[in-house]
Amino acid sequence: MTTTDTVLLVILTSLMSLFFLLGIVSLIMVVRILSSVKRVLIRAENVVDSVEAAADVLKDAGGKLAVFKLIKNIIDMAQHKK
Repeated sequence: MTTTDTVLLVILTSLMSLFFLLGIVSLIMVVRILSSVKRVLIRAENVVDSVEAAADVLKDAGGKLAVFKLIKNIIDMAQHKK
């Protein structure tokens, strides 16, 4: 091997190792971002479920005895969660 070949080999080896290190770091960051997105989506589903439940309570509370129906619906929901 000549000196030129050796220099090119060292340069390519160092660039390839740098590329692999950057790839590993970026893969770790992508995995972390995906896990945080998953947590956010789970929380969003919980919020949507609670909003839907609140809308059901308010929908069922219409009429002349709305206050009593609302209290009854809240008690039913509390007992249903247990």
